[in-house]
Amino acid sequence: MSPAGCPHVNGFKVDNWKQNLRLIYQCFVWSGSTETRKRKAKSCVCHMCGAHLNRLHSCLYCVFFACFSKKHIHEHAKNKRHNLAIDLLYGGIYCFMCQDYIYDKDMEQIAKEEQRKAWKMQGAGERYSTWEPTKRELELLRHNPKRRRITSNCTIGLRGLINLGNTCFMNCIVQALTHTPLLRDFFLSDRHKCEMQSNSCLVCEMSQLFQEFYSGHRSPHVPFRLLHLVWTHARHLAGYEQQDAHEFLIAALDVLHRHCKDDNGKKANNPNHCNCIIDQIFTGGLQSDVTCQVCHGVSTTIDPFWDISLDLPGSSTPFWPLSPGGEMSSLNGESPACGATTLMDCLRRFTRPEHLGSSAKIKCSGCHSYQESTKQLTMKKLPIVACFHLKRFEHSAKLRRKITTYVSFPLELDMTPFMASSKESRMNGQYQQTVDPFNNDNKYSLFAVVNHQGTLESGHYTTFIRQHKDQWFKCDDAIITKASIKDVLDSEGYLLFYHKQFLEYE
Repeated sequence: MSPAGCPHVNGFKVDNWKQNLRLIYQCFVWSGSTETRKRKAKSCVCHMCGAHLNRLHSCLYCVFFACFSKKHIHEHAKNKRHNLAIDLLYGGIYCFMCQDYIYDKDMEQIAKEEQRKAWKMQGAGERYSTWEPTKRELELLRHNPKRRRITSNCTIGLRGLINLGNTCFMNCIVQALTHTPLLRDFFLSDRHKCEMQSNSCLVCEMSQLFQEFYSGHRSPHVPFRLLHLVWTHARHLAGYEQQDAHEFLIAALDVLHRHCKDDNGKKANNPNHCNCIIDQIFTGGLQSDVTCQVCHGVSTTIDPFWDISLDLPGSSTPFWPLSPGGEMSSLNGESPACGATTLMDCLRRFTRPEHLGSSAKIKCSGCHSYQESTKQLTMKKLPIVACFHLKRFEHSAKLRRKITTYVSFPLELDMTPFMASSKESRMNGQYQQTVDPFNNDNKYSLFAVVNHQGTLESGHYTTFIRQHKDQWFKCDDAIITKASIKDVLDSEGYLLFYHKQFLEYE
């Protein structure tokens, strides 16, 4: 997907090209009236095989419809030397010389105008009786009346994303990010001030993406510019091969972080001293305590993190047996099936003391010599959004496989037991087993779950997102469907997104 102008499009821009393009959009792409919808249903079949499906495209130079998937439209373009065609489902313009979908400012303007006309005829926007806009969304949208007519039962923010060729790994993360409350408020209030010289700022593209998601448009969005910028700034993700959603998340946060600036106008080059929106929301502090086994001296370091990767039973890494239940499980409302692994089990294993062994001795500042030690990780500072990465893909010299162990995760999560302050209280004999129910500082609510179906070699990513309170939807590329809480909690789980409760809503 190239955001630059296509050099071959000028050959189409002659005579009455604008009028001809408008007719194609009106009659065969975004058919607004009943008459044009009937015409589209009757006329739009492949002129070679007679099929209605297989991504029909229309030649822009003549009246010819043909399959894209079966390359019938490619044959027509080669034989007639008609280089441009339009996707009849989504309206994208394809250039057979560039062998890619193209961007043209004039064509995009015509497409948007005709799309708005069609929506006006049909009654703009999908409607769900279960959604209520937040005060913040109502305020923003009422200040922009041309974007959306507010009704009490409309939905804003639910929009599918076109798969551009094994890009479900990107689509699922975009869905999670666009439904992150504070990130949504930041971008919808136009607070990003770009100082980059070229059109290569990923933050600007994310800002535009949020505007698209919350514009009220119901047709699936084509994120070709986002894909182009990701390929530009994270070259290890370039290409149409399937990528890891977790790797994309970290790469996206890293580029967004580098393209942001903090409140003092300084560019965010140091994750330890940054006040950009990414670090305000996603950055936490992980405390590592290394204790000498001889003098019991403790060396403490604190490192920033954007996510927490958790080992699972069934991996080659020994998994400390932890029985479900007990104090921490009851705090987090867990009632797992007998023998089922829980998110709390994984967090307990992550924060348990680990003996480093004789092969990993450290130089103790107290003993002034190399000694065996233990290491323990705890949370010094919790992020606003906590992302847990369940390590389902195992890569080693002898083994490459996916771990399908079911992990039970709660809707509400209390991170108090895993805080560094809780560890210090226990060591000082001050830790109390009862937790203050009115203290919400460490409590989180689940708002997005990314799942992976299939094998390590061939799979597909989908996302469950929460749309206001307890309404859940499944995002499967371009398809958005209603989901139940049971659907969410019964899913396998790969990336779990939790939001701090006391910051989530005003």
